[in-house]
Amino acid sequence: MKLSGQSAVMLVGVCAFMSVLPGTAQAAPIWEPLQPVQSLDVERYVGDWYQLAAVPQPFNLMCAKDTQARYEVLDASNVSVRNTCTTWTGQQSGIAGNARVIDVVTNAQLHVSFPGVPTQDGLDGPPNYIVTYVADDYSWALVGDPLRLSGFVLSRSPVVDAARWNEIRRVAETHGYNACTILTSPTTEGMKDIRPLCVQ
Repeated sequence: MKLSGQSAVMLVGVCAFMSVLPGTAQAAPIWEPLQPVQSLDVERYVGDWYQLAAVPQPFNLMCAKDTQARYEVLDASNVSVRNTCTTWTGQQSGIAGNARVIDVVTNAQLHVSFPGVPTQDGLDGPPNYIVTYVADDYSWALVGDPLRLSGFVLSRSPVVDAARWNEIRRVAETHGYNACTILTSPTTEGMKDIRPLCVQ
């Protein structure tokens, strides 16, 4: 099934309600802040990523497919961010920003900022980008914020098989996410539908 941006938001609301029903408990307590990986190799992490799934955010509801991020090291504390996607009208959209490492112990908690974006236009601030899981080969990662209001499944490849989707769901739930609130992000080469991760 394909959903419009508005329909996606409505679906997330329904799924959020479902998450409080009996039998839908999370593997990790959702009241505990999202934890970073023990150590992130920034040099291995930078590069190109495809968004395979995400908790819908107001700023990316315009994106219909091929949502991507490119990260490049600027210096010991800063990484450049370039997000792009294809909109529902077929146009290309993009925004550039900065990710500042604020946790020098793990390197996995950053503050991402974008000039001119309300509440996100300052280079310094609390963590809003936490790498909570990264595969051993850095082929995919799960990123969110402390309260899990956002969540992004990033992959080096736009195409993953059924086994990887099952792994993604398991990891997301283990880290305290309700998989029904994470919607797949269509890619030209991979999945074409928008559906909750919990039905993968």
